[in-house]
Amino acid sequence: MKLHPLRRIKYYQLPCQKRSPLLSCFYDDNHFCFCNDYDHQRLTNCFEFNHGIEHNCFGQSNCENDAHCLQDKATCPQTSICVCPKCFYGARCQFTSNLFDLSLDAILGYYIQPRINIKHQPSIVQVSVALTIIITIAGITDSVLSIITFRNKESRKTDCGLCLLTSSIITLLLMIIFALKFWILIIAQITYMTNQSFLKFQCISIDFFLRIGLSMDQWLNACVGIERTIATIKGARFDKNKSKQIAKYIILILLFMTTSTTIHDPIHRRLLNENDDDVDEKRIWCIVSYSSNLRAFNSFILIFHFLAPFFINIISAIIIIVMITR
Repeated sequence: MKLHPLRRIKYYQLPCQKRSPLLSCFYDDNHFCFCNDYDHQRLTNCFEFNHGIEHNCFGQSNCENDAHCLQDKATCPQTSICVCPKCFYGARCQFTSNLFDLSLDAILGYYIQPRINIKHQPSIVQVSVALTIIITIAGITDSVLSIITFRNKESRKTDCGLCLLTSSIITLLLMIIFALKFWILIIAQITYMTNQSFLKFQCISIDFFLRIGLSMDQWLNACVGIERTIATIKGARFDKNKSKQIAKYIILILLFMTTSTTIHDPIHRRLLNENDDDVDEKRIWCIVSYSSNLRAFNSFILIFHFLAPFFINIISAIIIIVMITR
């Protein structure tokens, strides 16, 4: 780097030839270089590049999540692209690969080909359709049978029975809502559905209800574990009627807790229109946009609603085993 730029650039063939074959590009203060394969050789192709330019498309950037906007020309640009920051992708950098923010749109959306019948869609889409049908049928059947079982008065004499009945109803609703979300995504991407009111309503509501339902189901199972632990400890002194009354209040408290800790999700959801002029494709995505602080809070809430019931069930099981073996 201490050499004069004209002398230094003569050595720019060496990184591509002597470094790892995986090296595809490199840059310095004034140049950006690509490593290209040509006639069984790796050659360097460099061009001048000003790293000091602010890449925001003259303040007209439509990129999401603080992505850089690049245009084909400094004056009278015809097209632009978004350069995504780490862990973000999509034509507008609207999706994230963060484990806690993954959505069905982000996982499957780009595999769905517009205006192509399901029979001719990529195999990953066809497999997803088949699995969704199987899971939905199995889930609905299991939930209906569970509801029939726990509707019995004997089963609902304690906190445990009421929680299991509520959990079965929630699971049934979750299966129906998930199936709706999946087929809305498939139909919207294949046919390019343009009903903005309907798409916005389902975007705001479906993911919100799914999150509440999943959290409620896990907490209800944790309540079952707690009730069984208390029943094991108290033995004959366990009051079933009092337990049933407490269960009604617990279910309401859980509903309030899961709703209040998830209410930020629909507030920050919106539709994003994506136009790809190169292949004449138009897509409408349901995305969620969080600030860095809210993203951290959202991740914490997701972890809390998963780990807290999980550890409650583990601790309850250990206590029950210890009490029984005494």
